[in-house]
Amino acid sequence: MSKKDTCEIYCYDEEKVNRIQGELQKEDISSVVLLFKALADENRAKIAYSLCQDEELCVCDIANIIGASVATTSHHLRTLYKQGIVKYRKEGKLAFYSLDDDHIKQLIMIALAHDKEVKVRV
Repeated sequence: MSKKDTCEIYCYDEEKVNRIQGELQKEDISSVVLLFKALADENRAKIAYSLCQDEELCVCDIANIIGASVATTSHHLRTLYKQGIVKYRKEGKLAFYSLDDDHIKQLIMIALAHDKEVKVRV
């Protein structure tokens, strides 16, 4: 950061600060942090993106898509499942995964659109 990126004097809007601090106390930001931490891993992000493209995929399909072993893929899927990002159903010995809801797809697509916009500006 350069001097142009920061305030040259220290002052703040007390009303805004108090209002936003009050809103922060009402929200569970820690759950948002956990969601983004889960998606911050490249393989897990690839899994979420892959599930945006198809309604459901079996673990073996996902492993092949991301270029990882079934064991590694299963580990990532467990993490995503614990965070409420994916759900699964069993069919015999096969496990099929899908996104838990459309919000995850929206997050992925918004992040990709944002990335494209940033690249155009730079």
